[in-house]
Amino acid sequence: MRLGGARCGEAGALMSGRLPNWLRPAAPKARQMATLGRRLAELGVHTVCQSARCPNLGECFASGNATFMIMGNTCTRNCGFCAVDHGHAAPLDPGEPRRIAEAARSLELRYVVITSVTRDDLPDGGASHFAATVRVVRQLSPGAGVEILVPDFQGDVEALRVALEPKPTVFGHNIETAPRLYPRVRPQADFARSLEVLRRAGEIAPEVTTKSGLMVGLGETEEEVCAALGELRRAGVSAVTIGQYLQPTREHLPIIEYVLPEVFGRYEIAAREMGFRHVMSGPLVRSSYHAVELVQP
Repeated sequence: MRLGGARCGEAGALMSGRLPNWLRPAAPKARQMATLGRRLAELGVHTVCQSARCPNLGECFASGNATFMIMGNTCTRNCGFCAVDHGHAAPLDPGEPRRIAEAARSLELRYVVITSVTRDDLPDGGASHFAATVRVVRQLSPGAGVEILVPDFQGDVEALRVALEPKPTVFGHNIETAPRLYPRVRPQADFARSLEVLRRAGEIAPEVTTKSGLMVGLGETEEEVCAALGELRRAGVSAVTIGQYLQPTREHLPIIEYVLPEVFGRYEIAAREMGFRHVMSGPLVRSSYHAVELVQP
């Protein structure tokens, strides 16, 4: 299989070691970061930017962008790549949807991204909480786009229907990596189940853009990335992000390799040739990075 003029699997990465120059984010503007961070704290909301130690936090905070994380700050799963705390989660806060909506309005956001920890302890996985948050955001910021980035709801189709009922602008669910690496990277998830979530979401709400994301640098091959992209496209996904995995702490999965920028370029070409309408591929790309620019016509 060829990939944008280059064969899948050809050399295109550096072994892990010193952080290469292309993975060094621009220095954040401390004043803007502090202002937004303080405002979010005053509003009593979490962002995945902070909880997951995103390398783009400085850039996004400086430009007034943030991805809200609902249903608390503790995940019931323990993925090897994720810096969010895991353990026994607290009960849902019924006031959280309105706080998120008030924060979005206060920050004058034109595009609101809402994600969550995974809550396998809840009967619907938190789908109704997602729906409630979308509805209130739409009430308080009627002109804003709303993207939801959801867990797999353990494959519960009725939970999917609930989450999609208020018709978000974008429905996102990340496959994260190649299926071979799931036992190490996402031990409590299932690649086929994630694909089915995306496929069923497209059937339930065909007018909503479906989106997924992958990390690279965890030991996957280029053939596996190509194959995963093909599976996503066959599931009806039309938007995809591809970025470099970065180890949040020494306790998390090690970086196997730093993928070269030109390989990300080849992945983008391959994805577009497969029929994806929206593609963002680059070392510092994350699933919510420049989210509004990704899905613009």
